Parts: sequence; C-alpha cells; structure tokens
Amino acid sequence: MMKNQVQLITYADRLSGGGLSQLDAMLRGPLAGLFAGVHILPFYYPIDGSDAGFDPIDHGKVDERLGDWRNVAEIARHTEVMADLIVNHASAQSPEFIDVIANGRDSTYWSMFLKEQDVFPDGITAEQSAAIYRPRPGSCFSAKQLASGEKVNFWTTFTDNQVDINVESEAGAGYLERVLKRFADSGVKIIRLDAAGYAIKRAGTSCFMTDEAFAFINQLSRRANELGMETIAEIHSYYKTQVDVASRVDRVYDFALPPLILHGLFNQDFAPLLRWLKISPRNCLTVLDTHDGIGIIDAGPEGDKPGLLNAEQIDQLVEQIHHNSNGDSRQATGAAASNVDLYQVNCSYYEALGRNDLHYLVARAIQFFCPGVPQVYYAGLLAMHNDMTLLEQTNVGRDINRPYLTPAEVESALQKPVVNALCRLIKIRNSCEAFSGEFNVTYDDNVLSLTWQQRQSQAQLVVDLPREQAKIITSDKGDEQTFDLAAQL
Repeated sequence: MMKNQVQLITYADRLSGGGLSQLDAMLRGPLAGLFAGVHILPFYYPIDGSDAGFDPIDHGKVDERLGDWRNVAEIARHTEVMADLIVNHASAQSPEFIDVIANGRDSTYWSMFLKEQDVFPDGITAEQSAAIYRPRPGSCFSAKQLASGEKVNFWTTFTDNQVDINVESEAGAGYLERVLKRFADSGVKIIRLDAAGYAIKRAGTSCFMTDEAFAFINQLSRRANELGMETIAEIHSYYKTQVDVASRVDRVYDFALPPLILHGLFNQDFAPLLRWLKISPRNCLTVLDTHDGIGIIDAGPEGDKPGLLNAEQIDQLVEQIHHNSNGDSRQATGAAASNVDLYQVNCSYYEALGRNDLHYLVARAIQFFCPGVPQVYYAGLLAMHNDMTLLEQTNVGRDINRPYLTPAEVESALQKPVVNALCRLIKIRNSCEAFSGEFNVTYDDNVLSLTWQQRQSQAQLVVDLPREQAKIITSDKGDEQTFDLAAQL
C-alpha cells in the first residue's frame, strides 16, 4: 500500500543532470527526507521521442543514457518507485510495428495494433466519427503504407507516431504482461496506467471510458496486484466521471484540484473547492502540476451538465493564467505549439500564480491538506519559471514546464525562501499522524479551514485571503505548534 506521504514526480535526466544513478544521489542527498516515493517519468528507450518517452520503441528497456533496470531497483530499495505503464499505444518505430509494416497480415504482431477495420469493419461513418472523444485535434486514424503497398488506417489516439494497441488481442495482452513482469522484477511498487481510458474502443460510443475499458482496467489492476504492485488510473474527464472511476480502481488523480485552487486564489472564492471536497474521491493522488499542462476540463462543464466551475469561470481562469505569465502560457497552449492538448494550459504553476510566493505556498498547503496522497512535480518543488528557451527550441508546448536542470541549479533553487518553506511544509505533511485520520472542511466569512484529526493528533490549515494570512496549527498530545506561511517568506 502506498505510503501516505509526499511523493516526487520527475524525469531522471531533467532534474539530476544525468541518469538514474544521479537521480538516486539527488534523492539521498539534497532531497533526503522529503519524499516517500518517486514517480520516475518514462525512462524507456528512447527518452527523447516525439512525446518525451510516452512513445516507447522498447517499453521493456531502460534508455542506456539513463542506466538500466538495476538502477531502478537500487532507487526502489529506499524510495517507493512509481512507473508509467503506457497502456494505449506503442511507437510506430517499435520492432513490433516495423514487423507489421514489413510483413502485413503475416506479422506475428498484426493483431497487436488497432486498426479502423477492427472496430468499424464496414468503415466509419461521419456520425460515428463525431461521437469519438478526442484529446487532440484531427482524425483518430493515421494511414500507414505496408511494404506490399497497401495502405491501412491504424488507430492513433494521440499522434501518428503513437499507434494504439489492441489490448484485447493475445499479442497486445502479451506485450503488456511482459512489461508488468519487468516492473515487478525491478522493484516498481506503483504503476500509473497512462491513457488507460482510451484502451478499448467500441463502435457507436465515445471510445473513451467505455464499460469495457473499466473492465479492462480492473483486470489489469488485479494482475498488477498479484505481482505486488498498486495501480493509478490517469484520466482527465468531467468531475462526476472521476468520482465514478474512483469507485472502480485502486486510485485516481484529483485533477479537479489544480484549477479549483487557482480559481480560489484568483477570486478569493473557495466555494467551488468546498463543494468538490465534500464529494471528492479519497483514494486519490493530489497534484498541482505535472509533466503535462494544468488540467481545465476536470473542473468545467460537459455539454449541458454543469461543472464545478461554469464556462465563464473557466474562460476567466485561463485568461488569468495567460495574464499572470505575461503571455508565456498563451505561446505554449492550444494551436500555438505542437503536441497540444485540448484540455490543458501549458504553464508552470508558480508562473500561473504570477510568481506570488505566498499564494504559491498557500496553494501547496491546500494541496497537502486535501484528501489523498500528495505528489509534487520537480519544477513545482523548485518554483521554476516558464522555460521559454526550451519552448522555442522544441516548439512542444509542454516543454515550457519541463526544464533541464543541473545539480548546481537545483542546489541554488533549494535556497530560495519559497522553496525552503515548501520543503518545511512537506516535512510537516510527512510527519503528522493526523493526516491518517478524519478530514473536515469549512468555508465561512471568506476563511477556509481544512482539519485532520487522529486520536490526540490534529493538523489545521486556516487560509484568510482577504487579510493575506495563512497558518498551520498542529498539536500532538497537547504540544501545539504554529506555522505561519507568510512569516516563512
């Protein structure tokens, strides 16, 4: 079972300036005592594909520039390791797909990759196409020419280099089983099921989070559990869908939290957050930022179904992020950069808050006090600015918040008052027994109060934005301590 303490999300190379052994040294050195677990973002071969490792050519191989599986196992000896199982797709450059291109229907892997004809044997109609939920603009198919000259429409939910796997085929299931066993043998304890909601498609549906997809996720999770691992479903969707998903899987992400906290800080209005915390899943991971952008769809309406925030509030939220980042996020979001998502704004969370140290610290404190296990992204840990230089070099929108750092730059960032204060917050969250108890939230007279109680241990966060005040009060067997957030800066 995952420890109820703060976890780190990071790339091996972008934080450490090296590979897995350097990341290990970072966790044992400057970051020692902060994180119970680490989500190491894709370290498979290659780490520098078209989607930063999420399009593996070989999912079972560590990119040699980072190390090997022994390095993963070494980290796992002292820190819980979380890794991505890229469920939905593999690279068009993978040996399996290259074999399909070369040998067509005679390939051992022909059934491993999903084709239009597998779901729509008579061809897809305009009505059926319109019903499919799309995370990105454009068609969900890419025409690939076989060596024979025949052109086949393969399903490519994300990019034309990410060919969807037919997880219901023997070849597709065998592929995922091999990766699962490699994870278990290397000490991985937690698996993030990347894009699992798209894994099974059915004609006449949205092809997203179908009943069959739920059943598949359950089956995959049970198999991971048998191998000693826990699973996390990574799904961006309407908030009621998230509540439903949470009842069916080990854990989900609380992706509604980041925009709700931003709305609260921008408008001094935590009422939407209060409504969410009354019904939000408790078996979740909480985040403010990740390797992707800041999710928006998770708090907004869906068609005529009301959201936690209405359409106007969502629009205002996005525009405020663009304003606070001096337009940087606008250059990295939507059609402004390649590899875009329809439901995210690309920006560092620190920049989204206009580099306001107190508001950033308050945002993290709220995250840590909300139900769930907190994760902190490496750029967020260090309160990084938007990396416009990297964005200009790659024209990949999400690279704005995926900086490459050297150990010296990490050491320097750790000295910033806001980062130093955040590290103290992390230690409070990790050490206080109250966070394993009962949760209560109130919002009266513009004052937000989040409280945890476990026997004689209590932790309370009080946020009074109109007065620009926030404090944490902890008590353990009568020993009371106060942590004034503003005083830390």
